Amino acid sequence: MSTTSLPTFLEFEAESLAAGFDEVLERPWAPGTVLDTHRHPFAASALVVQGTMWLRCGDVVRELRPGDRFALAPDEPHDERYGDEGATYWVARKNPL
Repeated sequence: MSTTSLPTFLEFEAESLAAGFDEVLERPWAPGTVLDTHRHPFAASALVVQGTMWLRCGDVVRELRPGDRFALAPDEPHDERYGDEGATYWVARKNPL
């Protein structure tokens, strides 16, 4: 997907809230950042909008670039690594009640 076909943040937010997510934010990450295996109590659905990142869930590693989407279930173990230019993604969260 080319960056010209990316939704705006407001479009991503509206789509996410309509899908039942309750929080939408932008997450910029510095170049070379590494986050070891961790979990979140919320479900997440994200869209990479800048840079490159690698997401590992179990034995599967995905290289994600602008236009790529990923989703995580609550408490799903994963780790993240960000490229030489860092990365930014928009993420919708569905927090536990």
